[in-house]
Amino acid sequence: MLPVLIKIGPITIYSFGAMVALGFLTAYWLSAAEFRRRGIPKPKDVASSLLLIAFIGGLAGAKLFHLLEHPQEFLADPLGAIFSPAGLTFHGGFLVATVGFLLYLRRRRLPLWRIADAIAPALILAYGIGRIGCHLAGDGDYGIPTNVPWAVTYPNGTVPTLAHLNPELRRKYEELFPGRPVPEDIPVHPTPIYEFLACVGVFILLWSLRKSRQHAEGWLFGLYLVLAGLERLLVEFIRLNPTYWGLSQAQWVSLVAIGVGGFLLVRRWANTSAPRAGSA
Repeated sequence: MLPVLIKIGPITIYSFGAMVALGFLTAYWLSAAEFRRRGIPKPKDVASSLLLIAFIGGLAGAKLFHLLEHPQEFLADPLGAIFSPAGLTFHGGFLVATVGFLLYLRRRRLPLWRIADAIAPALILAYGIGRIGCHLAGDGDYGIPTNVPWAVTYPNGTVPTLAHLNPELRRKYEELFPGRPVPEDIPVHPTPIYEFLACVGVFILLWSLRKSRQHAEGWLFGLYLVLAGLERLLVEFIRLNPTYWGLSQAQWVSLVAIGVGGFLLVRRWANTSAPRAGSA
């Protein structure tokens, strides 16, 4: 793995930060292009404002929800836990950023569903790019121990897979493979790569459907919520996260996303009298 991309004197460029930046820039470029195509006034200004909201609200929400999910980190070292670059929960960032988006769109009186459909492909692709950063950094988003041929290890990761440094992962290995000696570096599922591949597939689907005029505005965003929620719901089954009533925090949020997305699909799919997405 490669937590540090470049180090020149006092300047250090981390792989996770670089991939997050690339994800944001990709989302900006795709969103601005779609805003222009869909007739949103000042598309670059709107895309820039939403990017800023996503950056601030997304990072703050991601850190907040991670600390809620892992309170022991905050209790052990409050300042270190808050300012650490590790431990960012996407669904927390998404929820806080969404509130910021809604407030901004209401203030600017911009069409909610047209904007939502325009950013849907960009959101899933940016998330996938961010997962590459998680893979390079080895920040703990990897999966449970496994013996599949494509298993990976993160000995130099932010959260290493070394048995003597990761007792929780060691316990999981002993649970899954009783009687086997625990390896020094425990192989795990590369779940960030799984998510990246899933996100690329969902992006291709959403991008190919974005010009459809068969349904009301908002249906594409509903489809995004369903597919993004389903992807995260499934991958969480092979990740090592605390559970609440049988599911992780991310899975409960994913179920809400799937429910909201399904509701939008039904309502906006059938609502043929509402405005349609713009055409090229």
